[in-house]
Amino acid sequence: MAANEKLLQDDVAAKIDSKYFRSLIGSLIFLTNSRSDILYSVSIISRFMENPNKLHLTAAKRILRYLQGIKNHGILYKQQDENRLIGYFDSDWAGSYNDRKSTSGYVFCLETIIIS
Repeated sequence: MAANEKLLQDDVAAKIDSKYFRSLIGSLIFLTNSRSDILYSVSIISRFMENPNKLHLTAAKRILRYLQGIKNHGILYKQQDENRLIGYFDSDWAGSYNDRKSTSGYVFCLETIIIS
């Protein structure tokens, strides 16, 4: 997603076919199993599946363009001598403009290997 982009439920942009949008979001949700780098962006745009508009579709297509640009990138897992567990956590308190809900996320690594 674009930096500092704020998507709202009641944007005045033209409405789009919700069936197409739900299908696109479903495919992106499936991709989050192997591409955790898009997880936050997909979780944000999936909030608008009930009543999507053109701005929401543009944000979803931006994620697809990102994936197209990095399709040859991957994660290499190597055997490590040490097994040090490292964890990171971040949160966004009341960051949603529609309902003031919070978003949080975490990552746990065993040395350089992401495990959760």
